[in-house]
Amino acid sequence: MIHPDQRVGVFIDTQNMYYSARNVFGKRVNFKNIVLDATGKRKLIRAIAYVVKTKTQEESPFFEALEKMGIELREKELKEYLSGAKKADWDVGITIDVVRCLDMLDVIVLVSGDSDYIPLVHYAQSRGRIVEVMAFRETTSSQLIEEADAYHNLSEESRRYLMGSSHEREPMDGDDRTATETKEEEIENSATSALKPKRVVF
Repeated sequence: MIHPDQRVGVFIDTQNMYYSARNVFGKRVNFKNIVLDATGKRKLIRAIAYVVKTKTQEESPFFEALEKMGIELREKELKEYLSGAKKADWDVGITIDVVRCLDMLDVIVLVSGDSDYIPLVHYAQSRGRIVEVMAFRETTSSQLIEEADAYHNLSEESRRYLMGSSHEREPMDGDDRTATETKEEEIENSATSALKPKRVVF
């Protein structure tokens, strides 16, 4: 049950959302609307996006755009191995942050469709917290949906949660800078400054 006094924390698995939007729809994510709808008429306490930083730093304008929206950032550098493999998982980091924030929150909103968060869902619920999931159905674990207290299928309102085209992509894996600058301008024009964001580098 939604109540205006509920304290909400929004935790965004940016990589998961980025690739879902790109691979399924060929578009980009409107993070501003996701945070607004995750909160609704309730009290937003924290909104955190977990991002990956590359050596080229071409993603910097995108990060700055998120901050201007009042979204805090957690940054992690992309690890590159001799085999050519790349890795930058945020599962553990998101889980730790949620656990740390439980005492100040009534509602946990996970913006991800990854089944790896199911144990976290169970733990938060065992502590009396409401856990809501927001993600695109095509890339969301059915079990995660079943275990969550509420699920918001972003695909049903794709016009609200998606923007741009496959030719304009965020620089999550070395994409062109021009597309990123376009996104920054779009977000900045509609951004709110309700929170004072801070950037934490891990």
